[in-house]
This record gives sequence, structure tokens and C-alpha cells, in this order.
Amino acid sequence: MYATKLNDYIHLIDLKTAGYDSFNGSYVLKEDNVAIIETGPTSSIPNLLAGLKELDIQTEAVDYVMVSHIHMDHAGGAGALLHNLPNAKLVVQNRGARHMVDPAKLWVNSKRVLGEIVDLYGPILPVSENRIIIPEDRMQLDLGEHVKLQVIETLGHASHHQSFYEKTSRTLFLGDAGGIFLPKLDAVIPTTPPPLHLETKQSSLEKLTQLNPEMLCYTHFGPARNAVSRLHAYSKQLALWARVVAESTEKGDDLETTYAKIVELDPSMKKAEEFIKTHTMLRQSVVLQSIQGFIQYSRKDT
Repeated sequence: MYATKLNDYIHLIDLKTAGYDSFNGSYVLKEDNVAIIETGPTSSIPNLLAGLKELDIQTEAVDYVMVSHIHMDHAGGAGALLHNLPNAKLVVQNRGARHMVDPAKLWVNSKRVLGEIVDLYGPILPVSENRIIIPEDRMQLDLGEHVKLQVIETLGHASHHQSFYEKTSRTLFLGDAGGIFLPKLDAVIPTTPPPLHLETKQSSLEKLTQLNPEMLCYTHFGPARNAVSRLHAYSKQLALWARVVAESTEKGDDLETTYAKIVELDPSMKKAEEFIKTHTMLRQSVVLQSIQGFIQYSRKDT
């Protein structure tokens, strides 16, 4: 089983990327029209298509594929997915659109940052320019009488990041704007790779808070209630990391020492410490890169 029902018109598909359960997900919204939020990498597209089949959604019925940003774990499979969805359009932020049309540079940069992990994700296939929609901030897509999906520009994690807000159920699809959620531990891990623009990221969190959502849907991974308090908590967590990393960098600590100090002072990271040790992809492609983002930020700020 890949698909889980969240309400009458929102489902979560566990993409099981690289064999990891509950790490990477796509959300399917269905009323009169159908939208998919996040594709995952190319290697996960068979699982996404299997999830659609479980939901009895024909590939021809999908109208929109929406990605929060073009990092491989969120949009690397867009080209492969659209190959299977003849009527769908890709909704992607303006700065990311050209890399979906010609992914050569995106592939090189991904290989440089992620190393061997890109081999687990698979190649990035191009998307035809005529199948791309570049939204304005606050643009709304009506999927039916009850499902109103709004695009919210949320820069910070990346310069091409956007989130999506379903107004009727007050559900917010975060992308990486709110970190990585580990539901079994009720813990959040920041996603702050270099280059980190902390002030921009914090402004985006405030923008999302002002929507007054009831539920957060994390790409990594799953739904969580108490949305506003979680957004506030994440903002405070980022401020804590900034302080710890700045002090550690000033002392000349190495990466592992800095990581240990974060675990000591961040209750969420303390809960997740043992899990992170067993999750190679999470440790290498998220946690250590996030610390590197803060290190770069602290050096630039001095």
C-alpha cells in the first residue's frame, strides 16, 4: 500500500524513495480536477503511479503537477511523471522553470552536492516548455467547488521555493519551508542547505503563519496538526541553530563537534539522534548540509 487518506479529497502517497518508508511523499488532491503536489525523484515515479492506481485515478485525469522547488527529492521525477500524465501541466516557480526544461545544470549541481545519492534518485528528464505553468504569488487553482489551492511564494530554503495552501480545509503543503517532520518521534529537523538566507526563511515562515492553517503537510513526511504552533516552534529552532553554530564556528569547532552541541541543546534533535544514526540519507543529505548552511551564514554575518 502506498496511499493514505487524509480527508475526503486529500491523500498522501508514500514514495518510499531509495527504499525508505515515511521519508518522501506526494500529495494528491481530487475533486472535479486532480492535482499532485511533489513528484519525488525519477526512481520513485513507479511508486507514485502505483499510488494513483490505488486511488483509482486514471493518468489522463491528472490536471496539475505542482512542485515546491526543483531539488531532486521534490521535482527530479517531474519529467518522467509527465511522460505518464498526458494532460497534466507542471506548476513550478519562475527561477526553477528553466531547469525543468533543460536539467543539465541541475544534474551537475545535484551530483556535486549529493554525490552518490543522485544515483539512488535517477536521471532528471526534461519537461516541454509548453507544459509549464509559472504562477504568480497567491495564484489560486480551483479543483472543484470545495478545493481551492493557492500558491504561496516561500523563499529561503531555495530561491525558487513555493508552498501550497488548500483554503477550505486550511491545509498547508510546506515543501521544505518547515523542515523535515519525523511523525513517529514528533520531531522536526531543519532543512537549511547552503546558501542559507535566514532572514528570508524566517519571513516566509511568518507569511505562512499569517494564513492561520490548521494542518501542515510535510513532503518529508506526513500531516501534523497544531499548525501555527509548529511554525512558531520551527522559527525558534532556526534561531537556536543560528546561535549555536555561530558560537561553535567562532571557537573553531569541527562539524561533528558542532553537531553534538546542537543535539545537546535542541530537544527535537535529541529525540531524533538515534534515528538519524540509522538513516544514511537523512544524515548526509539533510542534517550535515543544514549545519553547513548555518556555518556559511555565520561566517558571512561576521
